[in-house]
Amino acid sequence: MSGAPLAVFFEHLDIVAWFLAANFLLAAACAIREVMNSRTSQGSIAWLLSLIMLPFPTAFLYLIFGWKLFDDYDTVQTHSGRRARAEQAAALKLTDPETTSQWPVLANVAQMPFLRGNDAELLIDGEATFASIFAGIRRAQDYILIQFYIIRDDRLGQQLAELLIERARAGVTVRILYDDVGSNGLPLAYLQRLRDAGVQVASFNQRHPFLRIYGPTRINYRSHRKVVSVDGKEAWVGGHNVGVEYLGEDPRFGHWRDTQVHVTGPAALAVSLVFREDWEWATGERLVATMPDDVEMPGDQPVLVMPTGPADKLEGCAIAFTEVIARARKRLWIVSPYFVPGLDVQTALYAAALRGVEVRLLLPKKPDHILVWLASNSHADQMIGHGISVYRYLAGFLHEKIILVDDTIAGVGTVNFDNRSFTINFECTLWFTHPDMIAAVDRMLDADFAASHETRLEDVRAQSWLQRFIGHAARLFSPIL
Repeated sequence: MSGAPLAVFFEHLDIVAWFLAANFLLAAACAIREVMNSRTSQGSIAWLLSLIMLPFPTAFLYLIFGWKLFDDYDTVQTHSGRRARAEQAAALKLTDPETTSQWPVLANVAQMPFLRGNDAELLIDGEATFASIFAGIRRAQDYILIQFYIIRDDRLGQQLAELLIERARAGVTVRILYDDVGSNGLPLAYLQRLRDAGVQVASFNQRHPFLRIYGPTRINYRSHRKVVSVDGKEAWVGGHNVGVEYLGEDPRFGHWRDTQVHVTGPAALAVSLVFREDWEWATGERLVATMPDDVEMPGDQPVLVMPTGPADKLEGCAIAFTEVIARARKRLWIVSPYFVPGLDVQTALYAAALRGVEVRLLLPKKPDHILVWLASNSHADQMIGHGISVYRYLAGFLHEKIILVDDTIAGVGTVNFDNRSFTINFECTLWFTHPDMIAAVDRMLDADFAASHETRLEDVRAQSWLQRFIGHAARLFSPIL
């Protein structure tokens, strides 16, 4: 009996030979593509060596993690008129030229200027966030656009569904876009109930059969955006997804510390344009993306809406955050649940510390994804010996994504400080420069740091050899975390 599998193997050597030949051809195609589309020599060399020395299963892994092709998304951006938005904003006198000229790199990454006339409010934690979002949904008269990485069929998800069904039956156009990976447990019955009521629902990758049938080549590239837009007049962007854990009701995590921002004014219209591009890429339905003749200006805050993702011609997210870090002169506070920076960001952080900037990192004490948590801790602990302060949040699980530079600019959005957010996921960040918003972020982070413990160099040195080894081993996966 023990020789039976071996006998079968030799009986089908022709099939094995064809399989090996096909795998070598696939590995060669992947290697050629990596050479032609390389962005970093370190990553490309690693892929090429693996493809040469171990074509199986490296070629299939490359399809999942390395093969990036979003030319069709570039076509969507052309349809949506992204390249004309700066001119449209100027024609409608929505541009804040002074702030845009102060932050040209951010504006160029966003392909949109800072827009004036906005009002903005920080929403701290889930109760405040969803109370505000649900109130906005009830006010909707024309359309509701909703995009989340995670939507769960729990109490919060059911409450959202009921509100959207009521608005849809009242004649409001409602569209929901969710990520295939983040919401993979969402029941079909939940989606069908929405569709039956007239709500238009789509998953981010539903129009790409190679992913869904033969893939997953694009499953590594996810829509991590969490945005809601109502009538193009108000919008919400931040770290919350739809699930009761974001209300602090999961006993595993307890209190869930997160932040959303509510904006009204021209920036809300810009958020709706971000959704429209994703919707067309996901569904093929081209939505009208023209600016209205009259845009309400309820406040005096300039706001920049910056969408980023793997469809960018350059690594826009990394460029933007590196630029902001490089502009810091007094303080640089970064809050993220995951801290797995690339070499460019690490260099920028070290440079900030060396020129005397107070650099603080606030990370969660509790883990949710253990591999990312281990890599985050290893990266952060390494920085402590180079003048960077690292704090761990003790009052629950920390999930907010915030950056504050001096008293000049603050970013609130969906971007984690890791390679996935900077180069792999579709993300959205709102940038603020108004003193009122800067002061609000300052007060919020002061409270967060007060609920945290600073990790000292002696704490790092007290770790066992095994702890350090596991952390360093986890860091090897940084490019895909």
